[in-house]
Amino acid sequence: MHSPLWPARLRARVPRLAVLTFLATSAVALAAYAEMKIAVVDTQRAMMETEDGLRMQANLKKIFETKQQELDTKQKALESERADIEKQQGVLSQEALQRRVATWQQDMVALQQTYVQFNQELQAKQNELTQPIIEKTLGLIRRLATQDGYDVVVDKQAVPYVRSDLDLTDRIITMYNGGGAAAPAPADTKAPAAPKAKAPAASPTK
Repeated sequence: MHSPLWPARLRARVPRLAVLTFLATSAVALAAYAEMKIAVVDTQRAMMETEDGLRMQANLKKIFETKQQELDTKQKALESERADIEKQQGVLSQEALQRRVATWQQDMVALQQTYVQFNQELQAKQNELTQPIIEKTLGLIRRLATQDGYDVVVDKQAVPYVRSDLDLTDRIITMYNGGGAAAPAPADTKAPAAPKAKAPAASPTK
């Protein structure tokens, strides 16, 4: 005859068995994880601090500053025109004043559209110049990971902390500038956004 306590004992063993199974599975997972070789790369810095990245940034800065000067000149002219319109309010007829204000507003809208178009063109130019650098950098990361036997390479910006000896960024930059030659490991040891043109000031009311 079975003991009436048997079902209770069986039920008591089930949670314990589940816990033991979980611990065993976790131990296996942790052991496998511990055997993985992991590194990080600050991808953004790796791209921007290469010789190509520095040239690209200098090129974009030159394009930006040249266009910004042109836009600033136009904006100053419109600011002077606005000041003159305000001075002439008591001199010009209502019809003449409205015509000047309407012309000024049209010119201001055109300038604002030019700012938007310039920022779009600058972003497109940055994407165009950055894409080859991105592709080459990622290729070098894959190559170095294969060469040194890394199972996973994570972007440095995605982790809150990493030991310095696991950071491959400087080696990637050295490889890139060296034409792809593998950089030795040290003994001990994240389309930038393009600058944006300043938007012009708000238009005066009639």
